[in-house]
Amino acid sequence: KGSVMDTRVFTPADTETVVQLWSDCGLTRPWNDPHKDIARKLSVSPELFLIGTNGQGLLMATVMVGYDGHRGWINYLAVHPSRQRQGHARQLMQQAEQLLTARGCPKLNLQVRAGNEVVIALYESLGYTDDKTVSMGKRLIADI
Repeated sequence: KGSVMDTRVFTPADTETVVQLWSDCGLTRPWNDPHKDIARKLSVSPELFLIGTNGQGLLMATVMVGYDGHRGWINYLAVHPSRQRQGHARQLMQQAEQLLTARGCPKLNLQVRAGNEVVIALYESLGYTDDKTVSMGKRLIADI
């Protein structure tokens, strides 16, 4: 375990710091406007958008948790590069799992970009396995 991390629910005042964190972690893509992703999350279960802060309140991690009544989902799990490998992602995932379990969620899914072996290893260490499925998508609203 590394340094202490406190968690709380995202507030709109966190927006720019969160967007910068996601950029620093390489999570942003031109076709996904992070500001729109945040606005969408705030309209659906905003209490499942968690922020991790250090002892001084500095934002250093995020996880966006979803539940549609059938499956839980993880998006934007991010820990600032200078704070990685200290147990913070594990802590956020445990909290996400607890929140979903309390809602009766039977299974949690997540997606990792192909080739991101470090993150795949993290999830495997937390008990996640490759479901041997093909992830498909169709953009309904063009963000760019």
